Amino acid sequence: MEFCAVICEYNPFHNGHRRQLAEMREKSGKEGVLCLMSGNFTQRGEAAVFDKYTRARHAVDNGADVVLELPAAFACAPAELFAEGAVHILGRIPAVTALAFGCESGDRESFLKTASALLTEDKAFKAALKENMKDGTSYIRARNAALLATTDADESLLTSPNNLLGAEYCRAILAGKYPIEPIPLLRVGGGYADTALYRDFSSAAALRAVLGDGSGRAQRALKRNLPASVFSAAKNYRPIPYAEAALCALVTASAEQIAETPDCSEGLENRLKALSKGNPTLEGILEKATNKRYTRSRLKRILLQNFLGIRLKDVREYLKAPLAASVLAVKKERADDILASLGGTAIVRKSDYALLKKEALACFETDVRANDLYAALSGAYTGDYLTQFI
Repeated sequence: MEFCAVICEYNPFHNGHRRQLAEMREKSGKEGVLCLMSGNFTQRGEAAVFDKYTRARHAVDNGADVVLELPAAFACAPAELFAEGAVHILGRIPAVTALAFGCESGDRESFLKTASALLTEDKAFKAALKENMKDGTSYIRARNAALLATTDADESLLTSPNNLLGAEYCRAILAGKYPIEPIPLLRVGGGYADTALYRDFSSAAALRAVLGDGSGRAQRALKRNLPASVFSAAKNYRPIPYAEAALCALVTASAEQIAETPDCSEGLENRLKALSKGNPTLEGILEKATNKRYTRSRLKRILLQNFLGIRLKDVREYLKAPLAASVLAVKKERADDILASLGGTAIVRKSDYALLKKEALACFETDVRANDLYAALSGAYTGDYLTQFI
């Protein structure tokens, strides 16, 4: 069987996600829907609101056929490495022949055109990039401005989070020459960072903001925006003390260790170490370190990467290696066909991960560490890497 895949976080899974899964199946014409989902920590530099097994179950309950785990080394990385790592895993699964992604605008042709521009780094581009960064502009903004000045890239695909990720997915597909068809799907309702609550299609950011709020208004909003099984889980939501743990990890790490994280550069490790000595909260550090060049999201990722022990040099090695992905959940009645289609690229039982070697084993061990840390913070053991059959 062939799959249409989606790279996702489902933090939490909401009505927009359910609609997207149905649209994927309809527009792709593929027999199966595969989700490659971040584990217990996310690209925003935060702990997920529900553990990965709970979120995988929510996806299968609401339209997915199988959910694989996007390794933490990529799930907690900047957009380029996030996309490259995810497509690297999907590209090793012959049954994945399409990749859908949410976007604010654009079609297949415009995304591929912009992705092609992202692969072009000639002398004119490099000179423009260097000039743009002189005033302290962040790398991504400076890069995008250089692309617009030296290529025919579509500006609208470089200025919003979902469009930018979509362009990076297409870039990774082209770079790896994978036979995967990109399928852009226009978002409905709240945008990526929209904190307004809508009747049916609020963003995950807006819904996270009211999790744990027992007021009638918040509960009504959650009930309208979340599928029944997710709303049931939301009633028992309890935040975990990740911020305190990440602060402790920052205090105990050396500047050299922080410098090895994927998002750290330009001596930023020294700034973070200095701030850790005079600020008793993670929020205080973030407020003082955020500026035009260093965005809050980037700083949060550095702190998370340090907490999980993720190093850039390791991530680079993982991108060259044949990796396996853990199967978090699979539709029970189709499990045999689905798992057979995944072939040797999936970890389903202990006997599978016992066979991992070198980079694949190191990448998996990072996920085990992330799993154990999340369990320690939440006080709930979430499983021993065994697939859920739902």
